[in-house]
Amino acid sequence: MNINFQLLDLRAFLAVFDFGNFKEAASFLSLTQSALTRRIQALEFRLGVALFERSTRRVVPTLAGRKLEPIARRMLDELDLSILSIGDMGAQQRGQISIACIPAAVSSFLPKTIKAFNRRFPFMQIKILDLSPLDGLESVLHGEVEFGINMVGATEPDLEFCPLMDDPYVFVCHRSHPLATRKNLTWSDMEEHVLIRIGRPDSGNRAVLDNALTKANLQLNWVYEVNNLTTSLGLVETGLGASILPRLATETRHKGAIVTKPITSPTVFRTLGLVERRKGHLSAAARIMRDMIVKDMQSERKTART
Repeated sequence: MNINFQLLDLRAFLAVFDFGNFKEAASFLSLTQSALTRRIQALEFRLGVALFERSTRRVVPTLAGRKLEPIARRMLDELDLSILSIGDMGAQQRGQISIACIPAAVSSFLPKTIKAFNRRFPFMQIKILDLSPLDGLESVLHGEVEFGINMVGATEPDLEFCPLMDDPYVFVCHRSHPLATRKNLTWSDMEEHVLIRIGRPDSGNRAVLDNALTKANLQLNWVYEVNNLTTSLGLVETGLGASILPRLATETRHKGAIVTKPITSPTVFRTLGLVERRKGHLSAAARIMRDMIVKDMQSERKTART
């Protein structure tokens, strides 16, 4: 059986599917409503099924329409990605990609990914919102960004997480600190030392550490409390106290004054990954950016293990 249809027929179908009416879909495609209607009718005729139930108030996809939607979207996405990979076509791609990232990602592996992406798409604008884990989740959920890099652990039915790497917590201190010369530390080694606590009570980092300490039945000497990683590192650098921070958050800090030490018994880590809306649809360029980030995060995970 040979079914012939044009790519614009599939784009017309997806536009009606997404907007739920012909007027907005036609405006989005720069078509007249009659031209859009003819394309949908022609596609339905070639497939031999009705794709939408039409009324004066709304347009609802039929069972066949719902089955066709993921197939059509995948076909067009794969075509767009293939075209972008041919010659200089990708280099001419214009637009904007918005990402919500926890600050540690912005200051560690993400710049390398962005630099490589810019070589392929020099005219694409990249908007990065460096947000706390909670604010980053909200930004993805409300459609302010296309996807995010975040801590895995929150339960939100409209979001989908893809775990990619573990980021262990390390002891961070001034080089003059009594524990600075130790090779490895246990949690009990830090009980008598002045510590700087990071994060609001409802923050992801705070929750991970509090849960670990509760399980180990330990009470640490939290003297200072701050809201962000940069402030904590600044206090550590002046020698006011030590802190317990994710390893990625310390990688770009000046190493002259600050020392980091692994913590064992047990090793505590946060899991980082990509977060997307379950019903969201990324642009072709955004999909490429996402795949590059996945590759670089997986590479970072291998480096951390060696």
